[in-house]
Amino acid sequence: MVLDAANGMDWVFHLAALIAIPYSYKSQDSYVDTNVKGTLNILQATKRLNTKRVFITSTSEVYGTAAYVPIDELHPKIGQSVYSATKIGADKLAESFYKSFSLPITIVRPFNTYGPRQSARAVIPTIITQLLSKKEEIKLGNLSPTRDLNFIEDTVNGFIEIAKNEKTIGEEINIASNKEISMEDLANEIINQINPKARIVCDKKRFRPKKSEVNRLVGSNAKIKSLTAWYERTSLKEGIKKTIDWLRMNLKYYKINEYNV
Repeated sequence: MVLDAANGMDWVFHLAALIAIPYSYKSQDSYVDTNVKGTLNILQATKRLNTKRVFITSTSEVYGTAAYVPIDELHPKIGQSVYSATKIGADKLAESFYKSFSLPITIVRPFNTYGPRQSARAVIPTIITQLLSKKEEIKLGNLSPTRDLNFIEDTVNGFIEIAKNEKTIGEEINIASNKEISMEDLANEIINQINPKARIVCDKKRFRPKKSEVNRLVGSNAKIKSLTAWYERTSLKEGIKKTIDWLRMNLKYYKINEYNV
């Protein structure tokens, strides 16, 4: 949040959520409590405090498997996991507060963000930490799904640019690269940067349930570019290198031998 000493609360960035999709299959109540009720708490508080701008963090998972590409903000929302369903619910609550109470909401929808400090539940740190620990068999789940990957600095810049422009009030806006890569090609890119001798081993326990797997995500960034000065600054190759460098210095904080659900 951003506070103005004279006038109270100016901006609130709602970033809190339970995000791990596999764990959402096991603990549905906690995802509803955090992602839906937690967002309601933010909306009620910011309404009461007459907050000038409220930014609700969504996720590309709300779109489900792409019905068309690139996915724009008008794409249907499909709850293919408990996690995505709760995020759809949170987004719709935010929309209702904008329409019912004129709360100055913007729904910011990053596609897959990666980079330093990312949770071991995510695929990129999972691959990198296995490689940095000298493993030559890299355990992964389904290799065919594609994702639109965005380095953390580009995602943060997206939030900043959206916040700077009042034309974004009442809008839902993707932060996306407009490019996709399969999990297999992503893994091979990381392998080539660390240890080209390593190979991928598919681990069935890391697969999502068949109907829950989001097979393709690639986002349109036309809207954010039309409303703001945002553009993608970090290539995937460069972003992966920066992430590897950080993880190499901080490997001791990761549980290499566990599948983090």
